Amino acid sequence: MEYHLKTPITREEVLKLRSGDTVYISGTVITLRDDGHKRYTEEKERPGISLEGIPVYHCGPIMKRTAGGYEALSAGPTTSMRMEKYEADFIRRSGTTFIIGKGGMGPKTQEACVRYGAVHGIFPGGCAAVAASCIKETQQVIWEDLGMPEAMWVLRVEEFGPVLVNIDACGGDYMSAKMKEYKENDAKAQGKG
Repeated sequence: MEYHLKTPITREEVLKLRSGDTVYISGTVITLRDDGHKRYTEEKERPGISLEGIPVYHCGPIMKRTAGGYEALSAGPTTSMRMEKYEADFIRRSGTTFIIGKGGMGPKTQEACVRYGAVHGIFPGGCAAVAASCIKETQQVIWEDLGMPEAMWVLRVEEFGPVLVNIDACGGDYMSAKMKEYKENDAKAQGKG
């Protein structure tokens, strides 16, 4: 199924999503990588804005300062597994319902998605220019002291996607299922299955 969602994304909306669905997002999205996740969860520093229902994009954007603020030049996804040690606590504390990044995530994030009603989605790697074209405005930059890629960028996006739902709120895990299918097909091809 294909969905077009506006932020904040509610838990009711998330509960309708299933692994393998495609989503396009409009509204507010934040970027956050390792250092920002660590600051939020371990150091318990809050950004001064509500993250309830706001998607978090694992991304270190390349931004250009302009007369009006900042313009996104490149906004490709960061490997989500890097945030695995923080993500469950981040979901619990922040109230986010949608995590976006590159590749899969682990069992702690999967459990948190089920427990708190969230999903993890995959934005295609290698599509940094596509992602940047969906960013229409930089609303705010928080934690600039972490540097451009690690700061929290508060962005207004339009039709940000395609985002493939990987982990859904029911525990479905698209990447794990596909890896299992691949291994079974490989074993058959090798005459082992």
